[in-house]
Amino acid sequence: MNKLITLDEFILQRQKDFPFATGELSGLLRDIGLASKIISREVNKAGLVNIIGQAGTENASGESVQKLDVMADQLLISCLQNSGECCGIASEENDTYVPIKNSSNAKYVVMFDPLDGSSNIDVNVSIGTIFAIYRRISDDGDCQLNDFLQDGVEQVAAGYVVYGSSTMLVYTTGKGVNGFTLDSSIGEFCLSHANMKVPQNGNIYSINQGHYNKFSPEIQQFVDECMDKQLGFRYVGSMVADVHRTLIKGGVFMYPATKSSPDGKLRLLYECNPLAFIMEQAGGKASNGSHRILEIDATRLHQRTPIFMGSPNLVNRVEELLQKEPSNADANNVSAMA
Repeated sequence: MNKLITLDEFILQRQKDFPFATGELSGLLRDIGLASKIISREVNKAGLVNIIGQAGTENASGESVQKLDVMADQLLISCLQNSGECCGIASEENDTYVPIKNSSNAKYVVMFDPLDGSSNIDVNVSIGTIFAIYRRISDDGDCQLNDFLQDGVEQVAAGYVVYGSSTMLVYTTGKGVNGFTLDSSIGEFCLSHANMKVPQNGNIYSINQGHYNKFSPEIQQFVDECMDKQLGFRYVGSMVADVHRTLIKGGVFMYPATKSSPDGKLRLLYECNPLAFIMEQAGGKASNGSHRILEIDATRLHQRTPIFMGSPNLVNRVEELLQKEPSNADANNVSAMA
């Protein structure tokens, strides 16, 4: 029988990978793990208590906030504030970042999407939490906006939790990707997916195909190619769930620009950067169609970007189509659509 390795044990074992580590990063990961256990418990009883449905407000991106969004956001903020391991947090649900007064000398900032795909909770579909950890670049004292507006390549850790048939936490510190499944009988995340690797190819594509007529001709061509090759079509509508499946089974997850959302819909800092970091560490690729996601300059907390991520061969094909020189026929088609 293989030895059971808990998340806390694994984090402590891996601390030696960072010769200058002082334990703060390990503490942050454990705090996020604790918050995720509590969120998982609340999600699992959502149908029994009054925490499903809309909260009647909008978040910083203008989207309707679900009651569970508020609960998850408050839980994460509370755990991170109480730990003293980070000097500030930024959440998709809030307009701006929040300095943590009693931890102004801490070395890290944390950004998170507390409950990705939360509208799916009403119909009992998988949802998730996404987080990214950066080393602060400002001097001691209150954190600054620039601490959060760092390129994705500067992440020191990133991860997600998917709340589905089981609760699973997946994270990386730049030394590979490992997954932990929550054993509710002992209340611990246990190592279940060591050294995760995405297949170089895949037979599943994931996109909101209902927006097909809003896609560029190049994306329409790629979707047509996927159908011609009889790739399986899967789309949950929770980015965490769709990317988690892509990570394990291979394929490509896409949320391209559309006519109504020319900058894309997904947030660079809270969703795309952390998941791109994980995908690359697992041997995959993440692109906005022309540039590596992790190298996109961050200029706003709620900046958006198109994204294509998953098996490298499929992402490469998307990039090839988006970057090709348009033919005369293509140019005429674009003119006709304008």
